[in-house]
Amino acid sequence: MKLADFKVEQWMNDHEMQAKYNLTDTCSKEMSLKELLDLESIDLDMILDYGEITGSQAVKKGILSLYESGNYKQITTCHGCLEANMLVMQTLLEKGDHVITFSPGYQQFMEIPASLGCEVSILPLDAHWQPSLEAVKDALCANTKMVILNNPNNPTGISFSKAFVQGLIDLCKARKIYILCDEVYRGFSDDKSISDMYEWGISTSSLSKTLSLAGLRYGWIKADESIIHQINVRRDYAMISTGPLMDALATIALRHKTELMAANKARIETNKQTVREWLKDHPHFEVQLPEAATVSFLHFDYLISSVEFAEDCLAETGVFFVPGSCFGYESYLRLGLGQDSEKMKEGLAQLSVWCEKRFG
Repeated sequence: MKLADFKVEQWMNDHEMQAKYNLTDTCSKEMSLKELLDLESIDLDMILDYGEITGSQAVKKGILSLYESGNYKQITTCHGCLEANMLVMQTLLEKGDHVITFSPGYQQFMEIPASLGCEVSILPLDAHWQPSLEAVKDALCANTKMVILNNPNNPTGISFSKAFVQGLIDLCKARKIYILCDEVYRGFSDDKSISDMYEWGISTSSLSKTLSLAGLRYGWIKADESIIHQINVRRDYAMISTGPLMDALATIALRHKTELMAANKARIETNKQTVREWLKDHPHFEVQLPEAATVSFLHFDYLISSVEFAEDCLAETGVFFVPGSCFGYESYLRLGLGQDSEKMKEGLAQLSVWCEKRFG
């Protein structure tokens, strides 16, 4: 089955290089290679062969430090969280399976299962960006194979309530329904991983959002050993390894995760306060800021489409947003919270001038 256009990623591809003020990036402010190697050096005599196929013992130890439980056999590595999600879905889903996911959400969770011949139920989040457990109950079918969520959510940044997550586990447990949770924004709060809570829970993540290393394209999957074995069989057809160089660089970041995450969390808090102050003078905008994530969903009430808003604002000011229509929601813009704080202030100031000029 032909895949639909991946709206958010194509928007980023087409427009990001024009941005002077990138107010939509969902990563934490990126590190340079020098900054990373200032933390620890690497062996310059390293042999650049394939290395350990599913990830080195050192990098798996670092990954496991992000979780409450698990062993090396419960981890496999890949090129970013996007590929991790693909591997999980392509391995475990078949034509005729039923999948439940949520909107707004990441389009990959809807389109990939559909392309595999699955029936997909897309459940809307409420006004506070929370899912309904009752809606999940109503959507469950005899052939439901997997529930897919992004927690914290993209594009809202909101974490699903602990009561919902536990209730979802209780619903799925009796029927051994997989829960795939993209946890790429997890790490700035005390939210538990689905893989630490549920035998059939599958966690995917990467270094991009919390550890400032999107350019390494380093991700992983954590799940029960039996699930990881199945994924590794499929993985052999898609990749060989992440390689010893990427493993070594990822290991450095994971060893220093506490200090890196602390710096990134502090920047998020600074940017959230900047947004709060800015909103006081801009009644046409509102946003539910997340407790701890690098992304939020900014609402506006101007009579203009989100695409026109984003395109014109970028062309005239260099301020870059992803329009809400990429997630199926009009009158919204995705607002990133993890980038340089001075750029955030400057970008919002430019947005203010543009809105005054455009809308009066």
